[in-house]
Amino acid sequence: MTEPSARIEALRDQLRVWAAEYYQADAPSVSDSEYDRAFQELLQLEAQFPELITPDSPSQRVGATPLKGFPTVVHREPMLSLDNAFSAEDLVDFDRRVRERADIGRVRYVCEPKLDGIAVSLVWEGGVFTQAATRGDGHRGEGITENIRTIDAIPMQLIGPDVPRYLEVRGEVFMPRSGFEALNRRAQVEGGKPFVNPRNAAAGSLRQLDSRITRQRPLAFCAYAVGVVEGVDNPPVNHDAAMAWLGAMGIPVSEHRAVVEGPEACEAYYDHLAARRDGLDFDIDGIVYKVDDFAQRTQLGAVSRAPRWAIARKFPAQEEITRVLDVEFQVGRTGAVTPVARLEPVFVGGVTVSNATLHNADEVARLKLHIGDSVVIRRAGDVIPQIVSVVLERRPPGAANINFPESCPACTSPLMRAEGEAVWRCDAGLVCPAQQRAAIEHFVSRRAMDIDGLGEKLVDQLLQTELVQNVADLYELDPAVLARLDRMGKKSAANLVAAIDASRETTLGRFIYALGIREVGEATARQLAAYFASLESIMAATADQLQEVDDVGPVVAQHVQGFFSEPRNRDTVSRLVGLGIHWPVETAAAGSDDAPLSGETWVVTGKLEALSREQAEERLRGLGAKVATSVSSKTTVVVAGPGAGSKLKKAGQLGIPVLDEQAFLARLGEISE
Repeated sequence: MTEPSARIEALRDQLRVWAAEYYQADAPSVSDSEYDRAFQELLQLEAQFPELITPDSPSQRVGATPLKGFPTVVHREPMLSLDNAFSAEDLVDFDRRVRERADIGRVRYVCEPKLDGIAVSLVWEGGVFTQAATRGDGHRGEGITENIRTIDAIPMQLIGPDVPRYLEVRGEVFMPRSGFEALNRRAQVEGGKPFVNPRNAAAGSLRQLDSRITRQRPLAFCAYAVGVVEGVDNPPVNHDAAMAWLGAMGIPVSEHRAVVEGPEACEAYYDHLAARRDGLDFDIDGIVYKVDDFAQRTQLGAVSRAPRWAIARKFPAQEEITRVLDVEFQVGRTGAVTPVARLEPVFVGGVTVSNATLHNADEVARLKLHIGDSVVIRRAGDVIPQIVSVVLERRPPGAANINFPESCPACTSPLMRAEGEAVWRCDAGLVCPAQQRAAIEHFVSRRAMDIDGLGEKLVDQLLQTELVQNVADLYELDPAVLARLDRMGKKSAANLVAAIDASRETTLGRFIYALGIREVGEATARQLAAYFASLESIMAATADQLQEVDDVGPVVAQHVQGFFSEPRNRDTVSRLVGLGIHWPVETAAAGSDDAPLSGETWVVTGKLEALSREQAEERLRGLGAKVATSVSSKTTVVVAGPGAGSKLKKAGQLGIPVLDEQAFLARLGEISE
């Protein structure tokens, strides 16, 4: 068993290396969560063996030593770090400690999103911006004044009647996601190296010795604290008032700030912002809770590296490190061959992840990925897990290269790569069993023909037993034959046939989407149906006629025309129609001047009871309305069911009419009369 002193020293050495990578090189080799785990272990061991604590331990420091190349700035007051809470129980313990130390009953806290950026100190003298520095080691940081001057969000001259003689503000410089994506797109066009994440991009931008380069980076700033203040008659006595004061002087502060009482309200705020996290235009990795009252803060004090009056409640990690066990190649319904990494299972973004798509051969080459590599994997919200980078320092001896196959893994047909495309494809079509399977799975999916009960395993059985070789075969299945399949039985077979029968009544847009025409998604399928109003017109359309439809360009037009030019595809469509698939006859192309809701834009939000949201949107499109996903001044009507949130609020702010489900159904009935 490792001696505590040896384990402590090993942790310190590792944390120093990781800190240098993170703070100085802006090239971390581990995820934040892995760093946090090692740091927490060090804190626990030092708490058990306080005689082993040394002044140079990472637990006694805040960040890192200043970089060479920038002047050193000494902070007049230390810029401390924050202790972390990883659970609701940790937060309750923090609140208990605050109440006991300050001898108060109920604590008023300010809640703010914890931005994932670079902590800085900014100084204004006589209202004029004069100095900026990074946090550094908490006592001394790098002077980055000229680089901060390039950030438009930071005022060079404060406004208002209460401008102090000297004002220090602490805050976070960060890069919005939209700006980060634009920066990486530009880097790819110019042949440069893309940044790994917005935090690294922001750090690298601030550490440019040439401020003209920083000027080209889309940086933003948000204040989170007031430091030294001199020369003001009535300084704020609490944090919330201080932030409002800064905002009045033109300094950006968080619009998501909230003041609450007690740990239960803190946890409710955590849940609220966690639900909105993926929709924000900036990365946050948790919530910071601070005692609002400055006098109580003074009473609570601080330890060597963190105040006792604040704590950071972390969100589940969106990035983790795991190992690539193997890479397999999957064939999609359009013949695209996609490499998929099989991973050592890891808990990230709130779920256990064991697979990650690698997209194509170019992505594998960009990552320089080998089998056996340790990789940083990211999962944000409902986003498909992706491999962000390879930790080259952990590559094991003999790690194998990933060789892209020359023939289809499912049918051994040669793979082809069209000029200008990154994807290799199998062009065997329905001869390829993988494409057959994928085509059927797409056809029966919820947003296509919506046939409940036809999962992957049952599709495999139907193909293996040759009961189905084509999507049209589904509509000729015999329940007695189905009942003899493994794990089916008479009732399950009858339910499946009933679901297939129910799908015969659909919409033209859904049917076009279900056919799986390459690059024809739901929106394009709806637009084709709305414009041409009949299947026969779409099948007979020339490429030029197809391009008259919104969002249909030459490539999509070629795919649509090519699909319907193929005799086997036309036969399949004819069979499907002959087997009873039908839809309402369009009396006028949706969106034309004759449609009842032509020219109107509707938004559907919240949970509906009588209709699903998709069904409501289809009804609206069938009546000529445009259905949008967000509320704006151009919105005509908002349909709001229970649970409607920000969209309903914005409709109220803009004075846009709102219908509940009952009123919406009544309106549809009036139009249909």
